[in-house]
Amino acid sequence: MRILTIGASGQLGLELSGILKGEIIKVYNTKEVQGGYKLDLTNYSTVEDFIIKKRPDVIINTASLTDVDKCEVEKAETFTVNAEAVKHIVRASRVIEAYLIHISTDYVFDGERGLYNEGDLPNPINYYGLSKLLGETYALSYDDSLIVRTSGVFRHKGFPVYVYKTLKEGKEVSAFKGYYSPISARKLAEAISELIQYRKTGILNVAGERISRVDLAMKIKDKFNLSGSIKEVDYVKGWIARRPFDSSLDISKAKKVLSVDFYSLDENLHYMVV
Repeated sequence: MRILTIGASGQLGLELSGILKGEIIKVYNTKEVQGGYKLDLTNYSTVEDFIIKKRPDVIINTASLTDVDKCEVEKAETFTVNAEAVKHIVRASRVIEAYLIHISTDYVFDGERGLYNEGDLPNPINYYGLSKLLGETYALSYDDSLIVRTSGVFRHKGFPVYVYKTLKEGKEVSAFKGYYSPISARKLAEAISELIQYRKTGILNVAGERISRVDLAMKIKDKFNLSGSIKEVDYVKGWIARRPFDSSLDISKAKKVLSVDFYSLDENLHYMVV
């Protein structure tokens, strides 16, 4: 099986490279990946040409601009990567009849109630969420596609890693008191690897257990016996974009589909790279 991973230098892309079986074609943009191909996703004709020439059986699009505040400011660039590029990946996928897995986010929801399921109506409150929702729309226009919505992916960066490093230095962590469903890049990659076998289509939530960032910080502090302090805040100083208060995802459907434990907090924290 030939599998194309787009965004191979990202946290999820790196884990997929070590887990997936078969011939892996790795694409990156800025940070070089050994054995990979440099590809600018905003050069749409080149993207389509590359995919059609390589003819992968499966395409996993993990590429995204995820800096929420940057997305709020640089909307044109955000749209080209998170939305428009997906349209062209879909066009090429359709030509070669590849199975497409597109990674999306809990930030397509407004966070008013949390535990959103796959059928709930999205209502993004920042441009990052809107751009990802537009990308979903393009992906879902292709019958042989699966949207994997996830939340707070971490590996060598992300909130849990920030908490660990800050507390280890004896400093104070400012933790937004809202809720989400963080998952390690490793466990998400394992889940995606299994999903390829089933070739499911539509939307599936694959994320961790619902937890507040404050409780997560406390869990990390206790688990690793760290010395710093934790301060609960309504927002983090310097934020530009609004954040959903509770963007946690209902993962009951994925639990029935997948055999791997992708969701338990202790299992996920085991895969922090610090």
